[in-house]
Amino acid sequence: MIDRGKQNLLGVLVDAVDYEAAVERIIGAARERKPCSVSALAVHGLMTGVQDSVHRHRLNHLDLVCPDGQPVRWALNRLYDTKLNDRVYGPKLALKVCERAAQEKLPVYLYGSRPDVLEALAHRLRSRLPGLLIAGMQPSRFRHLSPAEKAEIVRQICDSKAAIVLVGLGCPRQEVWVYEFRNDLSMPLLAVGAAFDFHAGLMPQAPGALQNMGLEWLFRLVHEPKRLWKRYLVLNPLYMVLITLQKLKLRSFDPARSSPPDKEILHG
Repeated sequence: MIDRGKQNLLGVLVDAVDYEAAVERIIGAARERKPCSVSALAVHGLMTGVQDSVHRHRLNHLDLVCPDGQPVRWALNRLYDTKLNDRVYGPKLALKVCERAAQEKLPVYLYGSRPDVLEALAHRLRSRLPGLLIAGMQPSRFRHLSPAEKAEIVRQICDSKAAIVLVGLGCPRQEVWVYEFRNDLSMPLLAVGAAFDFHAGLMPQAPGALQNMGLEWLFRLVHEPKRLWKRYLVLNPLYMVLITLQKLKLRSFDPARSSPPDKEILHG
């Protein structure tokens, strides 16, 4: 188990953890009914914090930020000698958490995406993990939420007796959600990226060899070029340049240089 705490990558604090440590922290919080806001950041997710000081504040106040992308893991190893052998991929982390939740009878709630995706996801999760308890599910509204709607969502999740919430709203909306709901829900809230579509069988995942080489982005770009070209062809090279500057100590990135949100921006 590896947990070397939060490390500064371009001003964003990322936890140098492996799967085992991440799952233990999440399941521990679920057992104890403690708030725990979690995300798994690849390059795009990390760069949303680099480019936006308000979002950087949100990311740096999450309880656990896992190194989702291989380039994020490589940067932790090269800058801080963290000796991480693998990334903590959001979809795989979600499955590992569900496996432990099934073993320990901790009910899971699914929040986000569309009703058809949630139905397919719940069916496949139950088939794969027969002991998994799904306390409830709620699709995204694909718009901002009012304070009254937030209160209703909190009530529904609490009434469901869920112990863990998986949040699939896409980056960065899901990170905003887990940040804004953290103090209202005494349980782990996991922003799990594309896990809903992957595990529902609606989107293909990159082959393991490409993932290990850090080329999952190329696989996804080929499948969704119009939506993802800017994310990967602009942000990836910029990330590499900035990490190199940080490594060479030619530029500093202070995590404290961030701006708290003036008010809640609730996405649902």
